[in-house]
Amino acid sequence: MTWFTFTWQNFLFSFLALAFEGLPFVLVGSLISGAIAAFVPSKMITGILPKNGVLATLASGLLGLCFPVCECGIVPVVRRLMNKGLPVSCGVTFMLASPIVNPIVALSTFAAFRGQSPWLNMGTRLVLGYLVAVVAGLAVRQLKPECILRTGAVKLPARKRLAFSISPLPDAAMNGFESTFSQKLVGAIRMACDDFIDTAIYFMIGAAVAATFNTAVDQQIILPLALEPTLSTISMMAIALILTLCSTSDAFIAATFVSFPIFARMAFMVFGPMFDLKLFFLYSVLFKKRFVIGLGIGLFVLIGLICSRFLIYVYAGQGL
Repeated sequence: MTWFTFTWQNFLFSFLALAFEGLPFVLVGSLISGAIAAFVPSKMITGILPKNGVLATLASGLLGLCFPVCECGIVPVVRRLMNKGLPVSCGVTFMLASPIVNPIVALSTFAAFRGQSPWLNMGTRLVLGYLVAVVAGLAVRQLKPECILRTGAVKLPARKRLAFSISPLPDAAMNGFESTFSQKLVGAIRMACDDFIDTAIYFMIGAAVAATFNTAVDQQIILPLALEPTLSTISMMAIALILTLCSTSDAFIAATFVSFPIFARMAFMVFGPMFDLKLFFLYSVLFKKRFVIGLGIGLFVLIGLICSRFLIYVYAGQGL
């Protein structure tokens, strides 16, 4: 008996099911992200934060509920907000939390896990994403901005985004009356199209990998790995690091890895939107490489420990 048996019929059925479920959320997320970038002034976002630094960091983790931006476009938004005076700790918190703590991701997670305790998984993902982002933001408060930001990073001119560069996101507050509604609308559509194409490519690759894994790979091979809490959690986070999926659709991929326990899949859905290979390059445009590497290691350890040492008991108590 071979460990790998591939058939096109089974692959296409699984792949298309994932594509039809996930792509609508990718489209909606891209449209909302583009609209926020074009029409919402930076001062509107920074103006609602408390003056107290700690409270501002805590509040920054919830900004995604009002201004949902996926990880594909969050770095340009954070850079623009820092140019407007947003503290670095608040920027890091918003950057990490917004791709998870937002209504689009909540809905997609609920839809992906219907029949698998959707309310519990949706709530756990949002709460865990918020807590991890806030912990990271509070830790960044202890560091000097010059130790984190690249020299002149927040003053860099906007550039056209290809695969791993930053896209120009026009600021409605900076444009003032110079930009008409139609110009902003065109800009929003253009940015939404760019984000959708980039995100859809990664999602389709992830869907193909997941479909192949679930239909062609003998699940008995990976069963020993999936049964060990620490190894299963590390494995799922490593997969998230490589697949570089978008948070608006990654729950559909995670839900198919049924061989792995739910707490390991939760680690996949929290770590991936905060740090993957694509984000490593995007973060490096704004932050120093040393900080980006340290951030990735810190998130990996923190999320891994929470999921494999705490969430395992939460889900066990629910009989999952």
